[in-house]
Amino acid sequence: MGCRAARRLYKTLGRRGCFLAILGVGQTCWGISFLVDPPGDHGLTLLTSVCSLRHWAWLWIGCGIGTLAAALVKVGRDWLGFLAALAPPTVWAIAYTVAVITGDYSRGGFVAIWYLTSHVGVIMWAATVPEYSVPPAPRPRRGKAA
Repeated sequence: MGCRAARRLYKTLGRRGCFLAILGVGQTCWGISFLVDPPGDHGLTLLTSVCSLRHWAWLWIGCGIGTLAAALVKVGRDWLGFLAALAPPTVWAIAYTVAVITGDYSRGGFVAIWYLTSHVGVIMWAATVPEYSVPPAPRPRRGKAA
């Protein structure tokens, strides 16, 4: 029964929708973790100078829910989900980059590159992946006109 439901869900969501759903759940959980047990602000001084990390958690939660919701819309209209997915890791990467430049957090460069490659880069790549690959057209047979 579970496998049938999973196949039906996959068919409904498609490849892009599954990616958005997984990412949306992950971002929402990451944001909730900031509410439950906020970590230190190492390298996030740029953000905490505006408001606390508890408030920034809502960026992750809101974008995660938006990303998850976009998993349910048609391909081509799901761009808003990819945009929502990009916002939090981009903001964090910028904050860590600024921390390196200002000398507040020397390790921040590595963390910024991690966010840019494993988050931003993967999301940008996934946004370009077509839902279904179209097989190449068959070549005409020799001696036969098309």
